[in-house]
Amino acid sequence: MIDKILIANRGEIALRVLRACKELGIKTVAVHSTADADLKHVLLADESVCIGPPSSTDSYLNVPAIIAAAEVTDAEAIHPGYGFLSENADFAERVEESGFAFIGPKAETIRMMGDKVCAIRAMKSAGVPTVPGSGGPLGEDDAENHRIAKEIGYPIIIKASGGGGGRGMRVVHTEANLLKSIQLTKSEAGSFFGNPEVYMEKFLENPRHVEVQILADGQGNAVHLGERDCSMQRRHQKVVEEAPAPGVTEEQRAKIGAACVNACIEINYRGAGTFEFLYENGEFYFIEMNTRLQVEHCVTEMVTGIDLVKAQIEIAAGIPLSIKQEDIKLTGHAIECRVNAENPAKNFMPSPGKIERLHLAGGLGVRWESHIYTGYSIPPHYDSMIGKLICHGSCRDTAIARMDSALSEIVIKGIDTNVHLQREIMNDGGFQSGGRNIHYLEERLEHLV
Repeated sequence: MIDKILIANRGEIALRVLRACKELGIKTVAVHSTADADLKHVLLADESVCIGPPSSTDSYLNVPAIIAAAEVTDAEAIHPGYGFLSENADFAERVEESGFAFIGPKAETIRMMGDKVCAIRAMKSAGVPTVPGSGGPLGEDDAENHRIAKEIGYPIIIKASGGGGGRGMRVVHTEANLLKSIQLTKSEAGSFFGNPEVYMEKFLENPRHVEVQILADGQGNAVHLGERDCSMQRRHQKVVEEAPAPGVTEEQRAKIGAACVNACIEINYRGAGTFEFLYENGEFYFIEMNTRLQVEHCVTEMVTGIDLVKAQIEIAAGIPLSIKQEDIKLTGHAIECRVNAENPAKNFMPSPGKIERLHLAGGLGVRWESHIYTGYSIPPHYDSMIGKLICHGSCRDTAIARMDSALSEIVIKGIDTNVHLQREIMNDGGFQSGGRNIHYLEERLEHLV
């Protein structure tokens, strides 16, 4: 087993990794910016190293500083968490070239799956269902691009090959707007991602966002841990996640899960990963693979009883997967609400500041993942998520009722949060009935805040 791990992240995910390390008897190194000296995981880690000023560019994205911190503390491995450098192939490569274990996939895998065109080709080859599309990057031949769009059928969507986070995509409803949309998306892609390559897909008008969690050891063994529904979104950002996905049958789960497992074995995947799909009319359509731990991994842990962070660490240590597909059973239902320091009534304006009073929820089936505490000052430099509330119940209705009750207990004074909005979602009839599409929350927001 690895003796010491450097945690190259901040906030709740850094604390989550630290807790897994403690359970495994692994020493921890926390790196932090000057703004984060009082973070909970920094105070709890065996060692800590300041790697720069508040700006992410100069701290959490500062690769030389992170590598240097690993060297001076004699760390053996680096866990990137999610966000920041977690899907940066160059970082993963640099970590391993410097003699440390990267707790995640190999650099070439991250690079391949980070390029959406390459990822789609790899998934097609492995038998994973994909959205009808161009099958590759769009060229400069206008007539050919018109032909492809007509063959797919409008509406279509133009996507940046290196895109993500809701950027680098444009929906086209008519032939007249096609060429202009391609050029605009190319320009945006080059600006945001340094890669102007774009491709074309059929635009599904009422899909859900359903994703499949996998674990693979890079030694020919892989399993899936069921699916999550992440359709409650605002501006392509997830707000509520749940597992299993409402309406997905055992047969559908087994079929899509087996396809994902087969793909992992074909590409020799190593670590935890998530296959993201659009799900419409009972069919799955691959959109991308996240080669890291997801924010919403907790709901999968709650219904499977499997610690995904421990599994990541064991895989990085070269330990083969000890679980088989037949060992994995989904029990009950879990829901996660992201608690953000923001004001939904004021266009979701971020609300940094000092937490003057904090009271958290508790009880059977209630889990709270967060780095905040009374007296902690939330800095303005980073993402607004300050915690995740996860509730598990014997069925979906119980999980929803438990979540509503838990949300009602939370007291966070000194800042604005979205807790009230999350309660509104739990009590919304459409959400309670299940199976809402990715547009549902956006359309309901004016009535919920």
